[in-house]
Amino acid sequence: MKWQDYFTTCFKPDGPNPNPTNQVVPKQSSFRRISLSDLSSSTISEDLSISLAGSNLHVFTLHELKVITHNFSPCNFLGKGGFGPVHKGFVDDKLRPGLKAQPVAVKLLDLDGAQGHREWLTEVIFLGQLRHAHLVKLIGYCCEEEHRLIVYEYMPRGSLENQLFRRFTVSLPWTTRMKIAVGAAKGLAFLHETEKPVIYRDFKTSNILLDSDYTAKLSDFGLATDGPVGDETHVSTQVMGTQGYAAPEYLMTGRLTAASDVYSFGVVLLELLTGRKSVDKNRPYREQNLVEWARPMLKKPRKLSQVMDPRLEGQYSEIAAQKAAALAYQCLRRRPKLRPKMSEVIKVLEPLKDLVDIQIMGTFVFAVSTDSDSQNEVSKETEKPHKETKSIETALQKNLTRGLNSPMHHGFKRA
Repeated sequence: MKWQDYFTTCFKPDGPNPNPTNQVVPKQSSFRRISLSDLSSSTISEDLSISLAGSNLHVFTLHELKVITHNFSPCNFLGKGGFGPVHKGFVDDKLRPGLKAQPVAVKLLDLDGAQGHREWLTEVIFLGQLRHAHLVKLIGYCCEEEHRLIVYEYMPRGSLENQLFRRFTVSLPWTTRMKIAVGAAKGLAFLHETEKPVIYRDFKTSNILLDSDYTAKLSDFGLATDGPVGDETHVSTQVMGTQGYAAPEYLMTGRLTAASDVYSFGVVLLELLTGRKSVDKNRPYREQNLVEWARPMLKKPRKLSQVMDPRLEGQYSEIAAQKAAALAYQCLRRRPKLRPKMSEVIKVLEPLKDLVDIQIMGTFVFAVSTDSDSQNEVSKETEKPHKETKSIETALQKNLTRGLNSPMHHGFKRA
């Protein structure tokens, strides 16, 4: 079956071609989410806009996208990935009635690149139907002759990869790193828990985009696929992804599960902790693969300082770092069934952003702080008479014991 048979609007018809200007994917009160398996049927020949009825996407012309990017001017160039170059543009209701005025990112398929029609189609299908605070918002698309373009919301801070690894930039503080990790985890959890589960398959720092407040959003769904349903335990696919992030069982067997994404999340969490890339050929040989180098030290609190990013300059809670390292270790377990679900990952991560270490009467304790007032209250309590301080110390010690005796903290059985 040819791609022309899938979506007739992407190609010139034999008869008169209707003017696509101002075309919007029609609204519909509800619709059944179509999956990639639906598109493999030989009966599919309907318009893409009909398939995405209810998504309220805009169908742009190539001319319109040239206008808003100033003919893909170099001054609007944002970057380039496996799909192709990305340029910044600006849209408003003058371009399309009802369109919110906003900056956008326009991704253009490189016809000579590594990806192609299938990846473009996959991205439009998934992001055209899925909406979540931690998924990048799809504004519209263009499918004109051989041209394939995708229009997203603009993410002013770019990718996590650039923010974390770019030289000569201010290092991301601990709280920001944990905020990014939580946001990305929520995006993955949403995909895994939808009625028709989705496996992202290419979770990595370059695919995590950041808005002005460092809110993380997943982008680039070209390799995403429908997950197993019903009695299925996995889906078998061609092995695709990025070196250093793909789960070992997937690389060996081609069997894909949500746990494969969890492993990739563990790699990214490790990158956030260490400030190192998943694969770095510029490092000494034993340190080139981040997981192989760091994993043995993640379960040893005394050695954790050897892997933590020195650019953090110790400005983080040691207890929070230990818990995050323990979580990364769990996500990187060799046996996929032993890895936590993303919903469990979120529960562990969320408190770590605001975790602070304090010292009371020579005993090391920790507390979760959400604002400056609560920190002041803790400080005032430490100045009270010894008897009252001792009771506070006892309560906090119990809190610490509960934290360190949690299953996630001690689950270090060899995979």
